[in-house]
Amino acid sequence: MQFQVKNGYFSYGNHEVLHGIDFTFDCQGVMSILGRNGAGKTTLLKCMLGLQHWTQGQTLINGFDITKIASKKFWSEIGYVPQAKMPSFSYSVQELVVLGRNVHIGNFAQPGRKDWEIVEESLELVGIAHLKNKLCNQISGGEYQLALVARALVSQPKLLILDEPESNLDFKNQLRILKVITKLTQEKKIGAIINTHFPAHALEISSKALLMLPGNRSLFGPTQEILTEKNLTKSFGIDVRILPTHLSERPNYCCVVALDSEK
Repeated sequence: MQFQVKNGYFSYGNHEVLHGIDFTFDCQGVMSILGRNGAGKTTLLKCMLGLQHWTQGQTLINGFDITKIASKKFWSEIGYVPQAKMPSFSYSVQELVVLGRNVHIGNFAQPGRKDWEIVEESLELVGIAHLKNKLCNQISGGEYQLALVARALVSQPKLLILDEPESNLDFKNQLRILKVITKLTQEKKIGAIINTHFPAHALEISSKALLMLPGNRSLFGPTQEILTEKNLTKSFGIDVRILPTHLSERPNYCCVVALDSEK
């Protein structure tokens, strides 16, 4: 599947947030989106998904404008994982996850045996099947993030779009999320687009990157060509150094360091 944004612009009134966004992703491997706070990354994801309307431009799947694609068809192809916010309701983990089957279940129908089997498979895939009967407000933030990934997976999509999936998590849970994303893209051949604040994560797991720059500009291309020290310095407004770590356990990992240029 080919996922494309063509000449994307978005403004709140007279305030332009996104300017001329252009990229094509073949839904193989991982594409990362990076930029400083307020650069418009979450707005970009919402426009890409049709949750907000482009001021100008379009999102295309296999050359078809998504506004012309039936909603159920679109959400069966795309799985969306929003920023994790712990719920106040008392759903169990499996009840949360089965909600992702809505595109395959009639409006007034109940989940059937096949639906619950797919829920079980998705929970196994992300490593939290043992939590299926736990209430969502009784599990950790990392476990809840994995439950949201499982909820997106049960629609059996070709592309997952994740908004800051590893934010607000400790080192262990960040690594769990990265390993699950890598597993899904390599073993299940599901493409992934992630919005992240961590250049090191993008350099480690993604093959393509979109970097937001000042002035509403952006760069897109192979990750190693886009996420350079020079470009990251421009994007984040602080001197950046990239230091390879040569760890056998994480061979693609680099330490990305921000430096205080005022000293």
